Amino acid sequence: MKYYVGIDLGGTNVVSAVVGEDFKIRAKCSCKTNLPKSPKVLSDDIANLVHRTLKKSGLTMNDIQSIGVGIPGTINTRSKIIEYSCNFNYKNVHIAQMLGSRLKKSVYIDNDANAAALGEFICGAGRGYHTIIVITLGTGVGGGVILNNKIYHGFNFNGGEIGHIVLRKDGRRCNCGRAGCFETYASATGIIRTAMEVMDGFRDSKMWDIYNKNHKINAKNVFDCAALGDKAAKKVVEMFISDLAAGLVNVVNIFQPQVLCIGGGVSMVGKLLIEPLQEIFDKEDYARNSRNRCKIISARLGNDAGLIGAAMLFKFQ
Repeated sequence: MKYYVGIDLGGTNVVSAVVGEDFKIRAKCSCKTNLPKSPKVLSDDIANLVHRTLKKSGLTMNDIQSIGVGIPGTINTRSKIIEYSCNFNYKNVHIAQMLGSRLKKSVYIDNDANAAALGEFICGAGRGYHTIIVITLGTGVGGGVILNNKIYHGFNFNGGEIGHIVLRKDGRRCNCGRAGCFETYASATGIIRTAMEVMDGFRDSKMWDIYNKNHKINAKNVFDCAALGDKAAKKVVEMFISDLAAGLVNVVNIFQPQVLCIGGGVSMVGKLLIEPLQEIFDKEDYARNSRNRCKIISARLGNDAGLIGAAMLFKFQ
């Protein structure tokens, strides 16, 4: 059995996993990212985490073939540098070289959403297809595009930023600097913003009980209240699904993938999301009269998608 290390580098946590050639995770460890920190200190922390993961797995570095890292931001897979990551405030950082010198292994890097898409493509919901798009609905909207068995990067490695297509001109301000971006409406953060706007008109909403108790509300609370028949929550869910569908139909009409795989925390609601989304797709997909149509499916690997995808990056670079 050959083994590889996959690393998911997040703004809050760093997760490392030993992954076998059968795509199964043998051991997994994590640590806090604790930003801000220099690339040198971050590389030291990642190297220590990898050694801890190897110890937990019962393997040594001699058993590892290569290491892959999924990183938020613009990742140049050719020169193996972080060109820009707003989460880390890094520009032109030679992260693969830094990790390689510490771990004495070949290191491959890519955008974290691409790594997650690759994981689903290899052994998750996208297995058996050659063209898929994976959307992750979390704090923002992440996107990974696999076209004809290859990760699509764009010529400048900025491709696949699906969260930053504009749904509403002059809409909500986005961290990217634009207004009305997809992720300001169709993410977990977007749901909360919509809920706070809608709740003002429904003082008897169950969402107020949650908000008054916790001084906040989350996306799951909204879906739970909607399932109980709360009118305000149902309205928020309807608005969210309408916005989500508008953005996703745009993406499908451009790429026409075989499958559109939806993951991330918001996707955990399952049928409450997929079924009404499919109804809208059946009416608005440009290929609705074609025999061959994109399928909407739920992701299968959860947070492991990015780890498995990162571990397998060596096959795609």
